[in-house]
Amino acid sequence: MSEDTLRSVQIERTSVGRYVVRNARGGEMSMGTGEDETFTPVELLLAALGGCTAVDVDLVTSRRAEPTRFAVTVSGDKIRDPEAGNRMRNLTVTFSVAFPAGADGDRARAALPRSLRQSHDRLCTVSRTVELGTPVSLVDASDPGPAEPR
Repeated sequence: MSEDTLRSVQIERTSVGRYVVRNARGGEMSMGTGEDETFTPVELLLAALGGCTAVDVDLVTSRRAEPTRFAVTVSGDKIRDPEAGNRMRNLTVTFSVAFPAGADGDRARAALPRSLRQSHDRLCTVSRTVELGTPVSLVDASDPGPAEPR
């Protein structure tokens, strides 16, 4: 493949339970344990699920008409499963979109159901990855610390 497929972020600890997430383009956001206003990792997962489809749908429908409302709610239940481990279930992405009256708004409304289906079934990398159950590898590249004297 000639295109660059690697995507990555860096996460740096700023204090106990607080982190800053940075992307290669210089963007950053705070992440934490949920004891303050920062997003938790689970909330970021929910945001990624909804955001991925929101981008797909927005790019298609807004070519036809600028929405008068475009809101996405993503929810799910965080469960503690003693056998399979902690996880989310009942993930739901709910769109509430409105377009102006007229021919352009009608074209955008007509494009909405198909763009939602295409994003879910084929385009959204985040939901496709979650639904297909892609394995995650953990690598420990920690500094081993000073060598013990012999």
